[in-house]
Amino acid sequence: MDYQNIYFISAVILGFYMAWNIGANDMANSMGSCVGAKAVTLKQAVFIGAILCFFGATFVGGQVADTIKKGIVDTSAINNLDVIIKGLLATLLAASIWITFATWFAWPVSTTHSIVGALVGFGLFVGGPEIVNWHKLIGVVISWISSPVFAGLMAFAFYKIIERFILSVDDSERAIVRIGPIFIGLTFFMVVMSLLLKSPLGKHWEIGLAEGLLYALIAAIISGIIGFLFVRKAVSWGYKVENIFRILQIMTSCYIAFSIGANDVANAVGPVAGILSIIKSQSLQYKVQVPVGLLAMGGIGIIIGMATWGYKVIGTVGSKITELTNSRGFSIDFSAATSVLLASKMGMPVSTTHAVIGAVCGVGLARGLDAVDFRIVKKIIISWVATIPAAAITCILLFKLFMLLF
Repeated sequence: MDYQNIYFISAVILGFYMAWNIGANDMANSMGSCVGAKAVTLKQAVFIGAILCFFGATFVGGQVADTIKKGIVDTSAINNLDVIIKGLLATLLAASIWITFATWFAWPVSTTHSIVGALVGFGLFVGGPEIVNWHKLIGVVISWISSPVFAGLMAFAFYKIIERFILSVDDSERAIVRIGPIFIGLTFFMVVMSLLLKSPLGKHWEIGLAEGLLYALIAAIISGIIGFLFVRKAVSWGYKVENIFRILQIMTSCYIAFSIGANDVANAVGPVAGILSIIKSQSLQYKVQVPVGLLAMGGIGIIIGMATWGYKVIGTVGSKITELTNSRGFSIDFSAATSVLLASKMGMPVSTTHAVIGAVCGVGLARGLDAVDFRIVKKIIISWVATIPAAAITCILLFKLFMLLF
């Protein structure tokens, strides 16, 4: 068996392993608050998350992906394609090992930042500091702060609004009939905006900003009207306020699951597609076509990861940081998804993982300092800070090993 066959098989295996890690860690962000607030059971969360994530990865994951994530490393300074292949293999394995380690301890970490950290290690070892894009790396580090703070502030304010105008009034059922449809409309506005603007789906249909806003507004109005009829009927059937928020929370959790499948599958399949492209064309392209079969493989890997180990991080997000109800869970999911959408459309580096944790803390702080377990938060923050150096060092060691083996 020649080296190209070894590279091909290794890339597919490591890509699947990375997808498994995404499911085990990142997917918990989508369903963690839903399970913690008892909107769904763990088995239901795995089933719902698996279906939506698979469809997001396979059909909206994008036919084009980055081989070198975020342009962190300038590979034009590396003239040896064999070295680049080994570097991409080491990157996938190093990032995966770190995420597996973090998941073992139930720490929610960013898979994107893990890939970035591994690439930094590869770049430093092969080409030195000058081929690392430090400007973009600083942007990633800034997102450690901006993502959780922005989402936390939004969740804090959003839950306070719900508490003030719905939960604390004498007739909360009547209040949610009046205000609930606004939340439903906003949710659908956000979802449609995310699907159509600066997304593979929007590019395929050639939808611009004005069209995207128009379609999102139409979806918001229609969903708001339907939501009004539904909420009014639900109240007449005896549904309590938290029961209605349970349905809203499931909706937003489903959206995040779909979004993670669509966006994060590139962390697993992008480097694999890059390696396959090098083998076929004997050249490196920063943007490569990703076969649907490869996207589907990533989606299946994410499903298996969530089904087998997702419960670890789901436990941290859903119950260890603060006590959740359906209204708090809806505030978390809506705020995290909205902050990620706004930041990404503005071109700001952002992490869904960090946004969700920030939103969980924000909702907890809305009830006072004692409502948040800062010991858990401290451990999570330490794992975030350790992600880039840990992945970088691991990648350097693995790359040296690959250079010796092949």
